[in-house]
Amino acid sequence: MPNLMINDEEYINKICSLLKTIENTEHSRMVKASKLIYASIKKGGLLHVFSTGHSHMIVEEMFYRAGGLIPVNPILDDSLMLHKGAITSTHNERIAGKATEVLQKVGLKPGDSIIISSNTGINTVPIEAALYAKSQGVSVICVTSLASSMHLESRHKEGRKLYQVSDIVIDNHSPLGDGVMVVPLNGQITGGTSTFSSLFIAQRIVLMVENLYLSAGLTPPIFMSSNVPGGDEYNEKVAYNYKGLIQSLW
Repeated sequence: MPNLMINDEEYINKICSLLKTIENTEHSRMVKASKLIYASIKKGGLLHVFSTGHSHMIVEEMFYRAGGLIPVNPILDDSLMLHKGAITSTHNERIAGKATEVLQKVGLKPGDSIIISSNTGINTVPIEAALYAKSQGVSVICVTSLASSMHLESRHKEGRKLYQVSDIVIDNHSPLGDGVMVVPLNGQITGGTSTFSSLFIAQRIVLMVENLYLSAGLTPPIFMSSNVPGGDEYNEKVAYNYKGLIQSLW
């Protein structure tokens, strides 16, 4: 009788292999992104982070967390996130003009940088977000799955894809369908990967930016944990410098 079980014990090996692949193949692009972000922040700019659907977790991962960079502006729009209606948000990320509506409210400035994460990179909103950001003089770093994006058809009116309109492209190496395991009964893909890979990329870039500060003899601008002694007081003090610039801080 054939084995009709998912080999779930193999999942950890596949995820570890995926992260090692990213480290080995995307290192130079992550270095390039970190240098761009460092230069922007040093000049008083912000790192904006934007995503839709499940990819929005990279936004939350980079914002107001222990060891995270302070000058990070998270762009979180309820209409593009799953908790306000998963089906509705899926439709919304395909609406032309939505990205401009969202991004024109968040204070993008020339010299800033933005990370836009979209696993497939084919939906209208992340593509238009990149184009709008560039029109405002903001450098665009995208995190996407090239295996998915190159295989799928764009939903953008001009057929463009996120990796085609970004300044720096970092491949999260998630496979088409975003899974590395197979359900034996019907061949359906499971065992998601893009969250692990994209959040790894986010943290890897943060560490690289911190090292750029240290190599210049400077203390990296990072938050403490709010749950250790003195954390609340420290975080509120450093966050005050960005009051009015980063809306989600207050």
